[in-house]
Amino acid sequence: MKIKDIYDYLDSLSPFDLQEKWDNSGLVVGSFDEEVQKVYISIDLDEELVSNMEENSLAITHHPLIFSPLKRVNFDSYSTKLLRILIQKNISLISMHTNIDKTHLNKYVGKEILGLNLENSEEFISYAQVNSSFDKFCEEISKKLNIDELKFVKCSDEVKRVALVTGAGMSMLSEVKADCFLTGDIKYHDAMDAKTRGISLIDIRHYESEHHFTELLYSLIEKYLKKNKLTAIMANSKNPFSFYNTRRNG
Repeated sequence: MKIKDIYDYLDSLSPFDLQEKWDNSGLVVGSFDEEVQKVYISIDLDEELVSNMEENSLAITHHPLIFSPLKRVNFDSYSTKLLRILIQKNISLISMHTNIDKTHLNKYVGKEILGLNLENSEEFISYAQVNSSFDKFCEEISKKLNIDELKFVKCSDEVKRVALVTGAGMSMLSEVKADCFLTGDIKYHDAMDAKTRGISLIDIRHYESEHHFTELLYSLIEKYLKKNKLTAIMANSKNPFSFYNTRRNG
């Protein structure tokens, strides 16, 4: 099966034209005319994952391997080192980033993973009525995302309406119409800004909130690929972060 056929099917599910201007979704490595037999799905690529992939296959990731234009390819950075392996093994790469954030991923994580009763969505931001105590809500989020130590900013003892953006969404804080915001990669000054605005924050982390892309996309394309005699493999890269719990490890 040609990559162009798979690309067109993905585009029908979540149009690549919806991606943000700064994004680099689409066919990042390879040619539309390439024939593939296996498709690997992952939030990202890492060396271990790429090394275990079969030659002449296709990887579909959430995050693009290349964001900024490359001026040199010296094989000493994350993107160039993996790019070398991909080319050597003739592995093509399609990325679905901000386009699938808008059409599927935020809603999927909110409804299927966090169990929220979503009411509407404004491109990236999904909303839900919660009406829970803040502490109880934090406990539920922690369990569902398997986060042992939850970082948060508490502006109220109650959570009425919650906004959700998977990955890193703090740049959208001024657009949030809720009293609690769930997103990842929250920085110190982000927290100060949210506290001033009276918006509680719960850091659902980047990897923990977005690695569900793999199971989501698999569910969307598995039947299509199987019908065309292709194998889809869920093969998530590993979280680059480790976390030390002083109470548990001390």
